[in-house]
Amino acid sequence: MDSSAAVTAGPIRSLRGRVLVLGSLACFCALAAAPPAGAADAVLEQAAKTGEVLMVGPADSPPLVRMGPKGEPEGYAIDLARRIDGQLKAELGASVRIRFAPVDNATTTVEAVASGRAGLACGVAFSWEREQLVDFSLPIGLSGLRLLARSGGPDGSPASLAGQPIAVVEGSLGAGVLGSLEPSARPVSFPSLPQAVSALEQKRVAGVLGDTNVLAGLRQERRLSGTALVPEQPYVSYGVGCIVPENNSRLLNVVNLAIASLFQGYLEGRPDAVAAVAPWFGPTGVLTVPDERVRTFFESVLLSREGLVLVAPAPAPGP
Repeated sequence: MDSSAAVTAGPIRSLRGRVLVLGSLACFCALAAAPPAGAADAVLEQAAKTGEVLMVGPADSPPLVRMGPKGEPEGYAIDLARRIDGQLKAELGASVRIRFAPVDNATTTVEAVASGRAGLACGVAFSWEREQLVDFSLPIGLSGLRLLARSGGPDGSPASLAGQPIAVVEGSLGAGVLGSLEPSARPVSFPSLPQAVSALEQKRVAGVLGDTNVLAGLRQERRLSGTALVPEQPYVSYGVGCIVPENNSRLLNVVNLAIASLFQGYLEGRPDAVAAVAPWFGPTGVLTVPDERVRTFFESVLLSREGLVLVAPAPAPGP
């Protein structure tokens, strides 16, 4: 990580008590002990005193976050966090940094941010229920709910789920939707999506209902041949964004500016912006997505807020 914008991590204790050595940071108990962010802009006020903003999220959720070869977090959400880190330094000074602490799942992530124990998370699926607890940024991607199943197993149709043991993550959007898809499907709950996928590998469940992007990332990372994501179109589609505690408009502005800057840079072909996106989403990324599709999404997000300026203004004519 470059010296101007670093996202650090360290020995973190998750809510299940598992220790992950990620770098050089304090333990997860710092998250539990952090004061709630009740007042307006409390996160940045606290950051000015402590020198850090705590970011949380599942550590094994490619292409958003995964652990790199040296035990450091990497992924689309981490590269975006570096951009936010740079904006924070411009806002509050060079001593402020983002610190990443892994948690089990999206429900724990939202709870930590909603309570103010954490100040930031990226890669969170939007829902109106969550919007009542936290503030969402500009969307950073699109995803949905699909089923990862073995060949010859459920084909994704509701009827194919009847009577089948289907893995879901505790408190997830998938856990809430399964019963409406097929009332006789048998939910099997797990603390995290990687654990649910492991159960599929061990043939303890017939499929895993979860976020299609993360399931695709885990499928590619684990080289799960003989499996497929079904149906072709997600059961439910949603935007994915970053979240901050409510009443933190200054921090939300910093996050949105970092997102817009990344998207603008990608559309202009700036190498640093392309390098922050292409390894995760793109023709050669963890998730294979046509470049035109990426560009169309980025343009639509920017156009929802302001006009695009894709070419630098021409220099003034000389005397």
